[in-house]
Amino acid sequence: MTVFDLALRSMRQNVKHYYLYFFALIFSLSLFFVFSSLQHDQQVQAMMDSSDKFLVAFQSAAILLFVIIVIFTVSSNQIFLRRRSREIGLYQLIGLSKGWVARYLVIENILLGFGALIAGIICGALVARLFVLILMKLLRLDGMPAIDFSLPAAFDTVIVFVLVVVITSVQIIYMICRSTLLNLFQADQQPDLSNQPPSIRASILTAIYAMLGIVLLGYGYELSGRMVDEQLVLNSFLVLVSTIAGTYILFRVTIKWCFSWLRKRKNGHLGLYNSLSLAPLMHRMKGNANSLTLITVLSALTITLVTMAYSIYYSTENTVRMEMPYDFSFENRKMDAQSFITELEWEGINFSYLPIEALRTKGVILNPLDESSYIETNLLWLPAEQLQRTDKKLPVPSDGEAVEYSVTAYTAFDDSDFSKRYPTNIELITEGQTVSYPLKELVVANLVNSDISGNQILVSEHTLREIEDSMSSTAGYEKVQIDTYRILDKGDLALASSLYQKYNPDEHFTTDFYARYRQMIEISGLLIFIAAFLGLAFLASTGSILYFKQMTEAEQEKQSFKTLRQLGFDEKMIMKGIVRKQMVVFLLPLFMGVLHSIFAVKAASFIIISDITIPTIISIGAYAAIYFLFALFTLGYYRKIVKHAML
Repeated sequence: MTVFDLALRSMRQNVKHYYLYFFALIFSLSLFFVFSSLQHDQQVQAMMDSSDKFLVAFQSAAILLFVIIVIFTVSSNQIFLRRRSREIGLYQLIGLSKGWVARYLVIENILLGFGALIAGIICGALVARLFVLILMKLLRLDGMPAIDFSLPAAFDTVIVFVLVVVITSVQIIYMICRSTLLNLFQADQQPDLSNQPPSIRASILTAIYAMLGIVLLGYGYELSGRMVDEQLVLNSFLVLVSTIAGTYILFRVTIKWCFSWLRKRKNGHLGLYNSLSLAPLMHRMKGNANSLTLITVLSALTITLVTMAYSIYYSTENTVRMEMPYDFSFENRKMDAQSFITELEWEGINFSYLPIEALRTKGVILNPLDESSYIETNLLWLPAEQLQRTDKKLPVPSDGEAVEYSVTAYTAFDDSDFSKRYPTNIELITEGQTVSYPLKELVVANLVNSDISGNQILVSEHTLREIEDSMSSTAGYEKVQIDTYRILDKGDLALASSLYQKYNPDEHFTTDFYARYRQMIEISGLLIFIAAFLGLAFLASTGSILYFKQMTEAEQEKQSFKTLRQLGFDEKMIMKGIVRKQMVVFLLPLFMGVLHSIFAVKAASFIIISDITIPTIISIGAYAAIYFLFALFTLGYYRKIVKHAML
């Protein structure tokens, strides 16, 4: 029997035992094929206005997906090599050279990967059109994509496969060359076992390290709540480092210390269920710290990525409406405004029309945080009484007072705490004198469409006339008539927008609600599409790595299960303890990942104007539901081990 025959035989056995690894690799390669297919699909590109930007986005996602696949395969390969260490040691013990063993494992790795490659391309080709339809649905595009096979996408997937095989083959050769027979036969023994109790000094140091993990996490969470200021980059770095370091210490030291304290309280009498759950966790927590930290960080990254993308997509219409409260508007263009009214009436489109008489002047909004800052800017003064005709709830400021409206306020300032900047004053210079108006507050919304230039300041009609009288002779003064329109039937928006485009002075900038909404829905739809599929890849990687670790531990504990069965404990009693253990193993990284993501989303929520509670709940719920499938697979594997322990 040749080396190739042995590798092929071993591969068939490994497919049977490691079916989830094989499936996860197929899933990852299928996702990469789909991304590459979309990248090369001319029909999809033709339906998108900003094709270059979309192309760059898909290429970036493909690179990130490749990184995910590499991390997953390297981690999984390391677990498999450790699990098969005795087998590798036996090969060397009977006289086979390290070169022969390495060649044997590399051939097996290539054959297993090649099977996953073929299956991945086939599965990707079958579902690629489905993903195109999903993308078109997210982008609100009509039509039916053609069914074809993308050769460039297949070629890209083969390149990824070759790179992954090269990396894992180097990993295999490195492991074989540096391992001794003693290490190979001891590799699957339970780590962290010590016959000597820790000294008082060691116990004190462990307690200090355990508290340090909690302190680092608390510091990262606290800093994330106030990180949006002039030192945003530094704060982000500190939050990232403290959170990851705290998570690692938590898994490596804090959890084990808590379990040790619990065992000490019980004087070492844990009972059956705790012996099957807490004891194995105590002995393996140090060795599993790296993988649990990786799973927690990837889970937090996935949930944050999906939540932010879905929040942007979910709030697109509301965000655009806050930016453009009117469907269409004209500034000092009476002829165009009347012509547009005629066209709307000719097409039978029902609409409401409101002319607004405003003023634009030069002025300074004082900054209480920096008294030396004195920057003159354009101010657009808007009368509240006129605007109340379309918004009955709009409050009218007191005479002599003003309120600023800006939908971009959260991104315009270094922090989101407006109480530090408001109330303040607006200063106008007229005939050598300075006139000051109290600016009471800032409201995150627009009074008129964002294409109307100037900081939008709401005042009463009386205050507006007072400003007109005092500023009419100054430089920069301008009377502004804004003709605004709202379409009463949403179904007519597309037609009205097409009529309005001939009046748009800048073809590269959208000045009506519907065109801006279409532009934003395409961008946010692409974001949620990429985030969802990268999230699936992250989830498949983290869940599979955790599953493989538990498979290895189940094999190591097989003798313990056999002993318990011989002592009279049935399968149901043993599984109760195992369920407790798996609840900790799966719930702890998920809980920490969700907690990290909540603070991350809260810190980044300043870029989203609308409420993100519902998108956050949906994203966390969907991630947890798929994540728990791996826990069910793990329990099923443990049940199988316990059931056949006596055989």
